[in-house]
Amino acid sequence: MNTFLADEKLKRAVGMTVINIGELIKNMTEEFRLSHKEVPWKAFAGLRDIAAHKYQTLRMEDIYNTATMDLPDLKEKIISILNNDNE
Repeated sequence: MNTFLADEKLKRAVGMTVINIGELIKNMTEEFRLSHKEVPWKAFAGLRDIAAHKYQTLRMEDIYNTATMDLPDLKEKIISILNNDNE
């Protein structure tokens, strides 16, 4: 985490990625989100709002934890949804 916290460019890049993911989630249909309740859509969308609108109070430790713990899990769930929807 120390490397992440010391690298301003990396923090901004990951922060913008979190914002982009949250924005994409907000653009999904409610029907889709409700049919896949195993994904914490609201939590990611909420983090997007905080990252985009309250950046000065955003804790980079939270962004790091999201990027290293939550996003890999989100990726697995989305891959599973895509695989199941294509069967």
